[in-house]
Order: sequence, then structure tokens, then C-alpha cells
Amino acid sequence: MGVYREYRPPTGLEAVAACVWESDALVGGTQRVVPDGCVDLVWLGTQLLVVGADTKPLVWQATGESAGGIRLRPGMAGAVLGIPADEVRDQQIPLSLLWPGVADWADERATADLSTRLRLLTEAVLDRKAGPDPLVDAAVSRLSICGARVAAVADDLGVSERHLHRRVTAAVGYGPKFLARVIRLRGLLALGAGSLADRAHVVGYASQAHMAAEVRRLTGLTPVRFLKDATLTAA
Repeated sequence: MGVYREYRPPTGLEAVAACVWESDALVGGTQRVVPDGCVDLVWLGTQLLVVGADTKPLVWQATGESAGGIRLRPGMAGAVLGIPADEVRDQQIPLSLLWPGVADWADERATADLSTRLRLLTEAVLDRKAGPDPLVDAAVSRLSICGARVAAVADDLGVSERHLHRRVTAAVGYGPKFLARVIRLRGLLALGAGSLADRAHVVGYASQAHMAAEVRRLTGLTPVRFLKDATLTAA
């Protein structure tokens, strides 16, 4: 499995980043990543990548290199990247394509260690001076409530479903309905002991069968396997 560590976001990035993280999982093994509503800026060895919001499970193959990065909170990707977040959905692209100023970092000997690379990346994100979209921020909070419906959230926020979909998609990478599914999956993972039927009910699935189908779609695993092996990461 390798060692994975999360750290609190640096001062000034609390509203933007869920965490800074480091991992050596890909030095000699694979890693399964499932949708979490976040976009990550990742140092993978000497590559600096934007890892867009995932809509399906992704298994990263061993690279022989350690990784580290900044995980942007749901709704912050569009503002930080400077483009609609859905343009990088399900993609991994060089950050230099969006921010040309970082193109030379990987070639500088002074940035050879991961801690230095993460410091440079933190400074670059701070320089963006990005802030949350209040509407998207409110929508994410309301969609986190068990049983929340997109139509009701839009009505509560005083906008149409179409307008809410457009704003959330540009900020997160996908629309509010898919985001609600991801939030529900994370809620399932966050629960403690209990039967699968009870857990499904608590987080708002229509039935245990509904929960099983959703877990398979989003993770590629059965609920038993997913809940056994997965760790709730910061988001």
C-alpha cells in the first residue's frame, strides 16, 4: 500500500486546499483512486501534473517514484486553475500547459527534493489569489446533507437548476447531481461499524442494492471490498 501522509494546508490556503500530501505508493505498487470531488496538483517524480476530477475509478500503475501534491477543495479548481474545471475532468495533464511559468521547475537541481517542490507549488497557488464562489460553496454544503435534492438546493439558493449545474461544473469539474453521488460515497466510507443495509440507509441510498450498484460504478469494487481497503482522504 505504501505510506500516504496528509498535512494541513499552509497558511493562506485553508479555504482553497483540503490538504498537502505525500505518498510513496507508486514506488513499487499500484494505487486505486476513486472520485472525491477534488482536483489535485501533483508532483509525480519530476512531472508536475493537474489531475482532474474523476468520474470513474482509476488505477495508477507503479512508476518507481514518490509523489506529493496539493488537493484543492471541491469547488476551488476552476478558480485556481483559471479555466473551467470540467476541461480537465478525467485527465492528467502537465500544469505548465495552464501555467507556463512552472515549465522549468522540474529541470532545476534546486527543486530536486519533494519538500522544495511542494513549497514552490504552494507559493504558486497562493499567487493565484483564488477564492471560493459563494454560490458553489453553499451548494456543496447543502448537497452534503443526507437526502438533499438538486432541485431543492437550487430553489433554496434562488437559482435555476441549469444555472446551478453550469456554476458547479465550472468550479468542481462535474455537475451537482454527480457531486451529490460522490459526497454520498464519502459519507458511506466515513461511517463506522454496521450492516451494509444500515449504512446504506443512513447515508441516503434507496436500498442496499442501490448502494452496491453505486459503489461498483464509482469504485470498481464491491461494497465489502471497498469499505475494507479504502481510507477516507481529505476533501
